[in-house]
Amino acid sequence: MLKYSVKRILGMIPLLFVISIIAFMFVHLIPGDPARLIAGTDATIEEIENIREKYGLDQPLYQQYFDYMGNLFQGDLGQSIVTGRPVLDMLLERFGPTLSLTLASMAWALIFGLLIGVISAVKRNKWPDHLSMFLAVSGVSIPSFWLGLMMIQLFSVQLGWFPTGGIGGIETYILPSFTLGAGVAAIIARFTRSSLMDVLKEDYIRTGRSKGLTEYKVINRHAVRNALIPVVTMSGLQFGFLLSGSIITETIFSWPGLGRLLINSITARDYPVIQSEILLFSLEFLLINLLVDLLYGFLNPKIRYEEGS
Repeated sequence: MLKYSVKRILGMIPLLFVISIIAFMFVHLIPGDPARLIAGTDATIEEIENIREKYGLDQPLYQQYFDYMGNLFQGDLGQSIVTGRPVLDMLLERFGPTLSLTLASMAWALIFGLLIGVISAVKRNKWPDHLSMFLAVSGVSIPSFWLGLMMIQLFSVQLGWFPTGGIGGIETYILPSFTLGAGVAAIIARFTRSSLMDVLKEDYIRTGRSKGLTEYKVINRHAVRNALIPVVTMSGLQFGFLLSGSIITETIFSWPGLGRLLINSITARDYPVIQSEILLFSLEFLLINLLVDLLYGFLNPKIRYEEGS
């Protein structure tokens, strides 16, 4: 297990290095001159050049990349070109709201996704199954930006039940968490249905029924527990997608998280913030993927053996 874990962790290093190059190139391909944007429309050429020199933007691209990586290895993410604040402080400030929104989205997505998936598998080819799969397909197909706007129009503007945006009490989490978690709930529901239907065909399920166990005990004590193993693994990956995929939802609901910060930074061409956010999102996803891999290797020793061979 130790060898398998070390191999997985070391495998992340070249991947992060490649991601850092791609992120750096992506940022510098964005049209627009950040120095000119910061200086304003009335700035002179000299003022613009001073800003460019202050933030190292007058250096060749490869030099800017090496400087950025050198500072990164020392734990310094640089300073925001727009605000002048340390990028690390800005990311830490925004991480909390994004994490809380992600956890709220994941919580209800797991509850409803598992419930719908189990009902759909147990009531296969009956109306609850058809209704559940209709909801699941709708959840996957509907774009989050459209769903978010419709939720605001109906529940905020028309009914006045929830605020249109911002962070505060629990009522501010309902609409954005539902918008963000709808797609994940649908995926969990479909995955649970498929996994549970396979388990229900196993011999030990038929044996349990032949021994006179009630259908409730067969489903809850034997079938669901075994069916949840692959669902838990998949849910871990979906959590990574939620954590890094909240950009649109945070923008629609004016949520003060990392996603909204990224959009604002791209608009202002704030290179250090954009680069650091892309690396942070990538690192989050890789760590969650690593955790899932290690958990899978722990639960199934055959995977560790195949990796080693």
